[in-house]
Amino acid sequence: MTYLADSEKLDKHKFVTYCFFKLPCFTRKVQRVSRESHNPRGRGRLRPCNGGFSLLELVLVMVIISVLMVFAISRLLSLMVDAERVTMETVAGTLRSAIGMKVAESIVKSKLSELPALAGSNPMALLAETPRNYLGELDGADPAKLEDGNWYFDKRGKALVYLVRNKVYFVGGLATPPRARFTVKLVYSDNNGNGVFDAGVDEVQGLRLGPVESYSWSRE
Repeated sequence: MTYLADSEKLDKHKFVTYCFFKLPCFTRKVQRVSRESHNPRGRGRLRPCNGGFSLLELVLVMVIISVLMVFAISRLLSLMVDAERVTMETVAGTLRSAIGMKVAESIVKSKLSELPALAGSNPMALLAETPRNYLGELDGADPAKLEDGNWYFDKRGKALVYLVRNKVYFVGGLATPPRARFTVKLVYSDNNGNGVFDAGVDEVQGLRLGPVESYSWSRE
């Protein structure tokens, strides 16, 4: 803003002198303007702000933003891995519960002798509703041609297979592509110590769902 000075402040050239206040600048510094000017061409002329973003400041800001983006992306990937791990283990836990209910039913009905036939079977058949990412029972399917993040039952291998989506963070299992395999195993007392269930000799104790190959998840 500018204000017209009093008539007593007219200079000898009869030019009006303008008085200016300090104006704010976006860089939190002030614009400094001369209070009097005897130059008719230059009176009231504003001088530019005496501060601004230097090249060094811009570089520092860019470096800070880059570092924050790296941490944000790393955190996002960790959350994605945790989400997949929890989802996979939740499905496996649901299947274990269904198998446990089947064993309990067999005990109540005194039909433990029927449990050996369920070893190597498809545990998804025990669920009232299968997961949306379950592809069904496949015979000799090429896992490399199937979409990641899905389940399917391998009829030849008698194993329930999960195709890992975040492959870099999955350790163990089977490779190319990375996948985890689960199978229904018979639990029995090996009375003769031969490592094989023998009907009439070994006692049936139940069923359990276990991984065929050991695996783990990594966040690094």
